[in-house]
Amino acid sequence: MFWSFSRLALQGFGGVVAIVQRELVEHKRWLTPQAFLEEWAVAQVMPGPNVVNLSMMLGGRFFGWTGALAALAGMLVFPTLVVLALAALVANVADHHMAAGAMRGFTAVSAGMIAGAAIRLMPALKDHLLGWQTCAALACLTFIGAALLRLPLMWVLVTVGGTSCALAWWRLLRQAQTASATPATQTDNTHE
Repeated sequence: MFWSFSRLALQGFGGVVAIVQRELVEHKRWLTPQAFLEEWAVAQVMPGPNVVNLSMMLGGRFFGWTGALAALAGMLVFPTLVVLALAALVANVADHHMAAGAMRGFTAVSAGMIAGAAIRLMPALKDHLLGWQTCAALACLTFIGAALLRLPLMWVLVTVGGTSCALAWWRLLRQAQTASATPATQTDNTHE
């Protein structure tokens, strides 16, 4: 767990969601695309860095609290050492216009990686509990609220996220009611 998440963290230049999705879903097959999406959603709404939250959730699931701590250490130890070393190197050239331009170039790559990960996760929504149309509508509302209207993220999270949770809860409740009613109906039909 420690080495797996260390490797993930060290590959995560410019954002790790794309790397984490590829490693956990496509290479290691620890999660299905749907399960990754659901776990990522939980990690996203929890306080703190989402990928650190995800690593602790997976570590805890597979190996208990020791797995969670090992995953957390994997996410933090080596990247912290690399960042400290790079910060020491960049501090000497940070004021140079070439170095500043290079850093701006990384932002475009980072944005592309995040967009690529979002596109790769889209197919997992087709089997989602709420249906892909509802998921797409919620995703659009989130984008409009956060990117276009520039609402505080907490408001977007509470309103759109709360609506999504309520819809999922309602759908699960209906499924449970349907499942519990079905055997009784079959039993009644058998007695008739």
